[in-house]
Amino acid sequence: MAEIRGKGLMIGVELKREAKPLVKDLLALGIVANGTAGTVLRLVPPLVLTEAEADRAVAAISEVLL
Repeated sequence: MAEIRGKGLMIGVELKREAKPLVKDLLALGIVANGTAGTVLRLVPPLVLTEAEADRAVAAISEVLL
């Protein structure tokens, strides 16, 4: 990762590689994200996100980044 930035729940994770392949991998794990500007993985969770859902998303993101 190069940088993490955001406002509220909208988070942009700037990667040192292309984000689009990770978007496909996350979708296969049930996490909706999108790739912007080539290397930015954008996450915009719902405002009614539960702690369990957040934990699941963090686990999925960790899995696809490794």
